[in-house]
Amino acid sequence: MRVLVAGAAGFLGSHLTDALLKEGHEVLGVDNLCTGSLENLRHLNSEPRFEFRQQDICSQFDPRHVDYVFSFASPASPEDYLRLGIETLMVGSAGTCNLLEIAKKYSAKFLHASTSECYGDPEEHPQTEEYWGHVNPIGPRSVYDESKRFSEALVMAYHRYEKVDTRLVRIFNTYGPRLQMNDGRVISNLLTQALRGTELTIYGDGSQTRSFCYVSDEIDGILRLSRSDEHSPVNIGNPTEWTILDCAKTVLRVTGSRSSVVHRPLPQDDPSQRQPDISKAKRLLNWEPKIDLETGLKLSLEYFRSCIEAAA
Repeated sequence: MRVLVAGAAGFLGSHLTDALLKEGHEVLGVDNLCTGSLENLRHLNSEPRFEFRQQDICSQFDPRHVDYVFSFASPASPEDYLRLGIETLMVGSAGTCNLLEIAKKYSAKFLHASTSECYGDPEEHPQTEEYWGHVNPIGPRSVYDESKRFSEALVMAYHRYEKVDTRLVRIFNTYGPRLQMNDGRVISNLLTQALRGTELTIYGDGSQTRSFCYVSDEIDGILRLSRSDEHSPVNIGNPTEWTILDCAKTVLRVTGSRSSVVHRPLPQDDPSQRQPDISKAKRLLNWEPKIDLETGLKLSLEYFRSCIEAAA
């Protein structure tokens, strides 16, 4: 196939690009580089089946014929979407619409990267795909949450009214190599601080929970969903629930760091708990994650060490 990956220079987009090339496809990667990095794609400079185009998907463009469109373009970390709030809303609306129009034009299949943030600060635990969410539509995080919720509605509308062959993946916290070092996400923050020997920042008392999925497991689930006939959202994440404080202790153990922990005020609308119910993914895709948190952290150490050395 000839595949379009929007957001190809980002964390997940670049890993997805690698996986698609490994499967033998031709990939056109587009990214406006507002948060993505060409460093994530540098190893593909001599790959003849990969083409990169610097492109803002909020502007209409023609990629020529494609068989599949993967919609992964969006600021995704708190540091980025709180800095680029309007851009985040636009990519989830105008950008997603432009990609859906491309899929419609070329009768291409379509997969959109949505998020567990659609559930907000959930009142249902763990979160199933049938849960509608508990989201503050005007709070600081709404630029990301509502962008993704609107894009889900847009994807389903194109499926219902325009007969586009769509899929929706709700991605839970994912980590691994190529995650930005200072992007405000739990794993990148804690690993970077531990390796530098500085204090580990915990927001609130650390009792809030998250579920962490290693990137290779996440990409495997996404690819399985892309080959399925499922059109409604599917959770892809690791169902093992961790408190932030226990996650920090694991980071200290894996890195051998002697850093202390410091507590800071909890950001507004920060979810108190997050855990995917992956029954649907197990049933439809025969998928569940294989890599536990401690193993995944060890697999990430070399990358984060190299980032710290490069920044020194």
